[in-house]
Amino acid sequence: MHHKHTILLVEDEKEPADMLANFLEIENFNVLVAYDGKEALALIDKRADEIDVAILDIMVPHVDGKEICRRIRKHPVLSGIPVIFLTARDQEKDEIEGLELGADDYIPKPASLKLVKAHVESLLRRQQPQNSKWLQYGDLYLDTIGKDLYQKEKRIDLTSTEYALAELFFQNPKMVYSRQQILEHIGDDDKFVFDRTVDVHVKNLRLKMGDSSDVIKTYRGLGYGLNRDLFQT
Repeated sequence: MHHKHTILLVEDEKEPADMLANFLEIENFNVLVAYDGKEALALIDKRADEIDVAILDIMVPHVDGKEICRRIRKHPVLSGIPVIFLTARDQEKDEIEGLELGADDYIPKPASLKLVKAHVESLLRRQQPQNSKWLQYGDLYLDTIGKDLYQKEKRIDLTSTEYALAELFFQNPKMVYSRQQILEHIGDDDKFVFDRTVDVHVKNLRLKMGDSSDVIKTYRGLGYGLNRDLFQT
């Protein structure tokens, strides 16, 4: 089955936004619509791993399109996606500023629906295949290729053992692991490891996760795993 790309559309004029979203959905895209900047940032936080392209109006309430573009370019998952500014502001300085912020394209309004679609498809064709496989839980993003963990845009500096522990939990979110199972996963044949070692590594990982530390839960008498109460599926 052909993969449906997902577009983040940020446009404060509801009627044109809905018209464009409906057209793109008929043309086999998924569309996430935000009518202001706060809604856009909330979608980025919750659904970053789904978004393939962003279409941003510059003049939207609360957080403008330029700032949203800045956030996208700093985001661990979204930094490489195509960004299109779709806006009535057609002065040259705005176009230059948008491109300097990292936008890939700039379409002045009014623009035909087919023109927007053509620009989206052109940018998607130019995209390189993703080098990373991302797993997201809450504000945390795990890059299983680059072996990194991020909290929103900030990389968390982990030891190799802490990363192995995070990866175990993220790849198997419904599992609860006993200390013995965790030891077998993180253990080194050259070292003696003990149950207490697991507790220390989990504690250190939680400390580094900061406000997101409740992602990892202690299941009394069983062991550790992701907090399933936070991620009901």
